[in-house]
Amino acid sequence: MKKILAILGLAALFCSTAGAADAPARQSTAGPGVSLLKTKLVIPGLDRQRQVRIYLPPGYETSRKRYPVLYMHDAQNLFDNATSFAGEWKVDETLDQLASEGKLELIVVGIDNSPDKRINELNPWDNPRFGAGEGRQYMDFIVKVVKPLVDHTYRTLPDRAHTAIMGSSMGGLITHFAIVQYPQVFSKAGVFSPAYWTAPMSYAYVAAKPLPKDARVYMLMGGDEGDSMVPDVKVMAQTVLRTGLPKDHFVLKIVPGEHHNEGFWSTQFGEAVQWLFAPEGKKVVTAAR
Repeated sequence: MKKILAILGLAALFCSTAGAADAPARQSTAGPGVSLLKTKLVIPGLDRQRQVRIYLPPGYETSRKRYPVLYMHDAQNLFDNATSFAGEWKVDETLDQLASEGKLELIVVGIDNSPDKRINELNPWDNPRFGAGEGRQYMDFIVKVVKPLVDHTYRTLPDRAHTAIMGSSMGGLITHFAIVQYPQVFSKAGVFSPAYWTAPMSYAYVAAKPLPKDARVYMLMGGDEGDSMVPDVKVMAQTVLRTGLPKDHFVLKIVPGEHHNEGFWSTQFGEAVQWLFAPEGKKVVTAAR
């Protein structure tokens, strides 16, 4: 456990944004498709306000099209180096490029984290070291407050077939919980560097609730992320497959030499999101698994 904490860093687990406020001001790198939801939303049951960030694909304003939606956590890290903890995912730049190449057009809804409550809000289960899990309230907030507002405000494709969720570290943990808990809402999940070690009960939970056969799960891990991170994700991958999810609807990609950080996740985002949203029978070929 001590080695894991040393490698991941408590700051990354708890905040994954904090530190940006204390660092010298950085120039914004957010593209023109990124905006803030005008009003912060309240998380029911937790009584906390939360900022939501929206990415709209190029041409959204001049089209009448409806778009699939990807929900993501830790929104401060997704689009803008100025608000990020340790660099951004470059979600907007990646999706702008994919749209220009005619490969994928997508709305992204990013939910900011709370620097002092992140590790609680992104864990559905209590942890004796870190305290009460608030992940169920957090996910209820996304499903029952954020998504209805987004679907009402923007031209989305609101059905589960066009709705995905993605996150890293603790965000990876809550993402896996989300698709299992809400299979009627999400049909796709990008589970990056999941912190399963903070929630040992997650294995039994996943085993007990098989996903629909059309669900897609893309799991990613860096080969140098810590003592138990790689073994943990392998055990979870076996657990998922034992529930009956078809092999062609599942990816476990372990990248040798990569570490637990936004720079790594940004290099993998484009491939993962294309695989998740690829039409049936036209899956993107992934690198070594």
